[in-house]
Order: sequence, then C-alpha cells, then structure tokens
Amino acid sequence: MALRFDVLIIGSGLAGQSAALRLAETHRVAVISKRTLEDSASSWAQGGIAAVLDSRDSIEAHIRDTFTAGADLNDAKATRFVVENGRVAIDWLIEQGVPFSRDEKGYHLTREGGHSARRVIHVADATGLAVQETLTPKLRRHPNITILENHIAIDLITGGKLGLGENRCYGAYVLNTESGEVVTVGAPHTLIATGGAGKVYLYTTNPDTSTGDGIAMAWRAGCRVANMEFIQFHPTCLYHPQAKSFLISEAVRGEGGLLRLPDGTRFMPAHDPRAELAPRDVVARAIDFEMKKRGLDCVHLDISHKPAAFLSEHFPNILARCLELGIDITRAPIPVVPAAHYTCGGIVTDLHARTDLPGLYAAGEASCTGLHGANRLASNSLLECLVFSQAAVQDILAQGKLSIPALPAWDASRVGDPDEEIVIAHNWDELRRFMWDYVGIVRTTKRLQRAQHRIRLLKNEIEEFYSNFRVSHDLIELRNLVVTADLIVRCALRRHESRGLHYSRDYPDLLPQARPTILRRSLRR
Repeated sequence: MALRFDVLIIGSGLAGQSAALRLAETHRVAVISKRTLEDSASSWAQGGIAAVLDSRDSIEAHIRDTFTAGADLNDAKATRFVVENGRVAIDWLIEQGVPFSRDEKGYHLTREGGHSARRVIHVADATGLAVQETLTPKLRRHPNITILENHIAIDLITGGKLGLGENRCYGAYVLNTESGEVVTVGAPHTLIATGGAGKVYLYTTNPDTSTGDGIAMAWRAGCRVANMEFIQFHPTCLYHPQAKSFLISEAVRGEGGLLRLPDGTRFMPAHDPRAELAPRDVVARAIDFEMKKRGLDCVHLDISHKPAAFLSEHFPNILARCLELGIDITRAPIPVVPAAHYTCGGIVTDLHARTDLPGLYAAGEASCTGLHGANRLASNSLLECLVFSQAAVQDILAQGKLSIPALPAWDASRVGDPDEEIVIAHNWDELRRFMWDYVGIVRTTKRLQRAQHRIRLLKNEIEEFYSNFRVSHDLIELRNLVVTADLIVRCALRRHESRGLHYSRDYPDLLPQARPTILRRSLRR
C-alpha cells in the first residue's frame, strides 16, 4: 500500500498536532500516531507552559533563568528565539480555545523550580491534557488531515537509500500494527515529532510510546544528534506499587511543597540555597543521595500545610489520583522517587526546525534546538513544541508544493515469522535495567563502559532478529531503544565534566567552557 501527502508528521503530541492544524489550510497532511491521538507525552504534561506574560517579568529574565538551569550550555540564538515567541504561541492556543486557569487578575500564572518569576500559564494541573483535548477534535474534523492511528514508523525513506542523486527525505515506511501491513507514505516534507526516550530506563514518567523512535530514525538516516547525555530525571514521581509513571508536578514545590525524610526532616536546604525551588537536576541528585545514604525506598513531598481548598483548585488531578491510592495530600505527605522524565538532547536542528537531511524537520522532545542546554527549565518544553513546529510550518509554506519520485514498496520477501518473540521481551528488560543501573542520575566511566559493552551485544542480536523476521511494533521500538541507549552512552563518555544533568564521579568539576556533545554518522549509500 502506498500513500502520498504534501506533509508527513510522525508523532501526535503538541508539536505534531499544532503543525498539522497550521499546515492543513493549504496542504494535505498525514499524522502518524503509534496508538491514538490522545496517547502522547504532551497529554501527560501537568505543569504548564512558560512564557513572559506578566508586566513584572521580562524576556531577559526568562532567558537568564533558562541559561542558569541549562548550566550555560544553551544556544543563545535558539533560547532568545523561543522566549521572544512565547506570547505569540500562547495567544495561538487561546485562539484555539484552550481554557487556561484564571484568577481575579486574569490568567493565573504559577512559578516552578528554576524560574525567578511567575510565568507558567496552565490549566490547573493537567495543562497538556487540556491542550490535547482542545486540538485533537479539530484534527479529527479537518478534511485535509489524514490520521493514521495504530501505526508506527519503521524508517525514513531517503534519496541515499534509493540511490538517487539528491539525498533528501521522501517520507517513511510505516507499520499498521493492527493489520501487520507496511505502508509506504511519501511526502516532500516530513516532520519528526515523536517525543523523547524515557522508556530506555526502567523507571520513567513517560508513556509507553516514548521509545526514541524519531531520534533513532534520523540517526540512521545520517542526521547529527547532540547532547544525549542530558536525561532529565523528574525528582518527584509518585512511589506506589499501583501507580505507573504518575509524576507529581513541579508546581507542587513551586506552590510551597516541602521535601522531607520519613522522620519529617527537611533536607533540601542542606543541598542548595534555593531548597525545593532548585532546578530539577539538583533536586533529583539530592533525593538520590539521601535515599542511597539512608537506604530509603522513597522520600516525601509535603504540601499538607496548604488549605484543602487551595489544593483542590490547583492540583485536582494529583489530589484525586493520590486519593484513589489511599493518600490524602491535604493531611499526609506524598511518597516520591526520581524517574527518567525528559530527553534534553536529540536531532540537531536550526531555527527553522530543519535537520541535516533536506525535507526532514524535527520539533519537540525529539529535537535538539539548543534551548535546554544541560538541563531543561521547567515548562519550557511545551513552549519549544509550539515555537519550533510553527518555524517548520513557515519554512514548508515558503517552499510551495514539491513533487517526489516513485517510491519502492517495503520488501519483506526475505523474512519470515519470528520463531521466539520472547527474545524481544528479554532484550527489552535487560536494556532498561542496565541503563537504570549504569547510566542513571550519578555516573562513572566504568559504569558507562559496562553499559556500552552490553549495548554492543544487544545491537547485534536485535539487528540479526530485524534482518530475518517480520517487523512488529515491539521489535521496531526495541531497535530504536538500543540505538538511543547507544547515543546516550556515547555522549556521556565524551563529556569529561559534570554539567547540568550529567553528573560523573570521575569528573566532578565543571570545565571552563560549555560545549555541546555532537555525534556525526557518515551516510551509507
């Protein structure tokens, strides 16, 4: 089966959906979603969207806070570009009908860790979900948008792979996970908006779809990848046997939540003068330190000193979910642990969201724009999705309609049905466990080398499996996860310092100059 569109968007979170809506007025757009449109990391985002919306705030202050959180590794042009376009991005969401929370002064702005001012606009504690519920029906109704749910991209189709003179992106091969059919989807413009790679770790706040697909596909197509060593661990994921990947928003600490040991003692003031309002990497390392030092399963986040009405208004979803599990946050603290949360590195892009491969764009968590540096400032991520998806749209519109050559169908003539699918499950489990043990919050060169050795063995096994058997959803994700894990470890081994989210016991000091870690792969023709 072959399909053709003007634009192919791989991923259905905020970056993908906002780009689709903007393009669909003039272009035929296809949106690939691994599950349904509603199932994305964007819809899980609780905190909000950071933007300068208050007269007491300033562009320069937001930029300064972003650089401070990012340990000065941020790209100056990209950071200014995103921050200066913040209000326009928020205005677009308001025009779409997103019901941002209000108070007597207008839109309510909250403050999160690392911010020097209240600048996070939100919808209670479920901003991502509210944005998704606003945009998704518009996508479903639009006549120029074709939604391919329960489809997963296998690999990009490039001129290099086809033996053409011009090496550009012409679309992707996509697996229909319900029928098992591989679809050839051709388009002169492709936007990767696949999100991050949190599932490379055993414990994560991410949905099951966050398997580094876009990063791995772009790397295999010859694009540069950067700063993959900077994996943000959210400091406060709910610790409960029945709670899978449920995070406790940064805004809880921003509104006065205190981190305590089981005996009730606060510990953050001993780790950083900003205490609970320190950036996430500082808080995550502090929790990790206290847990390992004292042999704890978790620590506690206490906001029970706030009025119950305040908690019900500002954190209704957190309150309700905790109550379901027998935790009344108006009376008792919340048990929390760190968990892999956000991929700060990714596919290298410019200010137009263009990658190294003509015709291929990337936006959102799969990209590395330079905004986040060595650590993402809270609530800058949804803003980046909006600003860079719009940048991609403008670049695509400026080029007009383009044609593409005839594309070959997916060749499955030399593969059979897998004989032992348990191999996939075993490899998946092994990868995520050693990544958690060896490439976590605190790292050493020896641990990284152990991880690298295991990755090499797994890559060989997985590639052999991929070459001989029909593709499946789990196999595609595992193949992408092992590539992503390899990129994380390679970047981590190259950084001989501790900066932002990358903390090495072998290199505890900060180098005088902040430089990105950029990996290049030569194209195979």
